[in-house]
Amino acid sequence: MEYKGLTDAPIQGSACPTVIVADDDAVQRTYTSAVLRKLGYEPLEAEDGLKALDLVRKIGSQLLICDLDMPGLDGHQLARQVRQENRDRYVHILMVTGRDQRREREKALESGVDDFMAKPLDTASLTARVRSVSRLLRHEQLLAERNEAISRAKEQIEDDIRAAATAQRRLLPVAHAEVADCAFHSAFVPSNILSGDMYSYYELAPGLTAFYAVDVAGHGVNAALLSVALGHLLTAEHFRQQVVDTDGNINPARLVHSLNARFFDQSSNDYFTMFCGVLDHQANVLHYCQAGYPSPVLAQRSGECHLIGEGGFPVALVAGMEFESHRIDFRPGQALVLVSDGAHEAENLEGEPFDDERVIATIRQRAADPSAIPDNLVQALTQWRQGATLDDDLSVLVCERRLKE
Repeated sequence: MEYKGLTDAPIQGSACPTVIVADDDAVQRTYTSAVLRKLGYEPLEAEDGLKALDLVRKIGSQLLICDLDMPGLDGHQLARQVRQENRDRYVHILMVTGRDQRREREKALESGVDDFMAKPLDTASLTARVRSVSRLLRHEQLLAERNEAISRAKEQIEDDIRAAATAQRRLLPVAHAEVADCAFHSAFVPSNILSGDMYSYYELAPGLTAFYAVDVAGHGVNAALLSVALGHLLTAEHFRQQVVDTDGNINPARLVHSLNARFFDQSSNDYFTMFCGVLDHQANVLHYCQAGYPSPVLAQRSGECHLIGEGGFPVALVAGMEFESHRIDFRPGQALVLVSDGAHEAENLEGEPFDDERVIATIRQRAADPSAIPDNLVQALTQWRQGATLDDDLSVLVCERRLKE
């Protein structure tokens, strides 16, 4: 039998779905094809296994009806070859066998045959089997369409998330900047596309510089939305209104208390940790409030380092929570380093956390040049994790008091 017009390129299907009929018995092929036409299919005949395999390759049909005993390739060999070559497209295989070939059926199942029809074929049996496959094919088509729709929706969501991540990064200040006699240095490494970390710094008034760092609990879109909301809210004007009273007294706890009242929701599990500070340049005093955020490291250029603060309670976790302001001397030549818990909790391959001691040791390495502290921490954590992505977001913010020249 010749197959005119067949090339190596797949042939486009016609209006009727195609079925490949492989049988060396011309009468059986003709009978099977006649039944298939009545059912609305377009049969393509092959008198041996090799011609059938050629049609499967070129036509793309998803239904193959084949005899067990054929020249070229028998039914077992044909089924195995079809399964090996069509991993991205499932071909349903119905095999025609004699009633005394039960052992051959077991072998055929191992080869990849889906179902059997006994010789001699009857119209009712053939019709039932083909209609059963038709239902499966319609179901597979529906699943494929749904998967395609899900894939398109997933791509759209990922595009939206990337756009949101870009917007989120735009809320962050530049990595290096000067405010009055302070220099700020930072690093931002989200564990995913979006992050729950946020930080900023600004001049509140002549002689007063403010900065803060926030770490929203959890990951993903929900945490990022809350961090972005905080980034939009915590402007210099809002910070000043909440922290500095009419008499000029500085109380960062008032800001944290207002955020707790604003964001606490009994029906939500959202909360965040925070550190905020206001530097009085003339008095060389840092007024700060710590609300569950990891204790910052106060570093001298000599390498001497120590933690400040006692932890405090997270924001928006308990209604009516009281927060306290504290103060420390913060003089030129010193640097205050805020590091989110993505660093402290980062585990190596053995499950050992990076912890406070390693954070301090890494800061000490670059204490003489505070501008290098953020990148040094990122590099140290990359080595600690052997290149693996962090499980939690990482942000580093350094406030450096510049020495007067």
